[in-house]
Amino acid sequence: MPDSGGGCCRCCCSFIFTLGLTALFMWLSLRTSSPKCLLQRIYIPALDKTLNPPGNTTLFFELRLENTNKDKGVYYDPVNVTFFDNPNRNHSIGNFTIVKFYQGHKKKATKGGDFNASGLDLAAVSREISNGSAIFQVDMETSVRYKIMAWKTKRHRIMVGARVNISDQGTQVNPKKRIKLGSSAEMIGSSYGKTIGSLSLFFFLIYGEF
Repeated sequence: MPDSGGGCCRCCCSFIFTLGLTALFMWLSLRTSSPKCLLQRIYIPALDKTLNPPGNTTLFFELRLENTNKDKGVYYDPVNVTFFDNPNRNHSIGNFTIVKFYQGHKKKATKGGDFNASGLDLAAVSREISNGSAIFQVDMETSVRYKIMAWKTKRHRIMVGARVNISDQGTQVNPKKRIKLGSSAEMIGSSYGKTIGSLSLFFFLIYGEF
């Protein structure tokens, strides 16, 4: 008699293997990467010792936002940027909101703004600069949705920031170097979420339920 049990086993293994490959390909096509966020310029005329008389307390800045996804667009909600004149975030000197926008596949965007940093303690910051440099903090917060073919994902919150050393010219110490805005907690959560998501999808396709 033919070994029907062996053939059935091979058929089941082949079916499970095919489902596993399908889950893998779906995960690869649906997974997303967070935009890369950088501060590429900051300038405060009031701290620029080369100006005589010193400039006003307007703070100018530029962000560089990069969509690292090859085949997914990014819809940004309004982008809120806040500056502090110390790394402890206990003294905000002002903020600016960049209007919402769309960014295509692998596209880069430069978004800037300016505001009156009226909360800046010029005397204290100038003393720090005279001893080397003043340490500022910049935070960026927004939510994004990813466009995958004809549909959009749910909103993903982004909260990133970085410390910036300000020189006696009112700019970052190395003005030609872009400063990456990042968050270790966000990176861990993103990696964990993607891993759990891919495993959940895999078992859903095989067993039909979680």
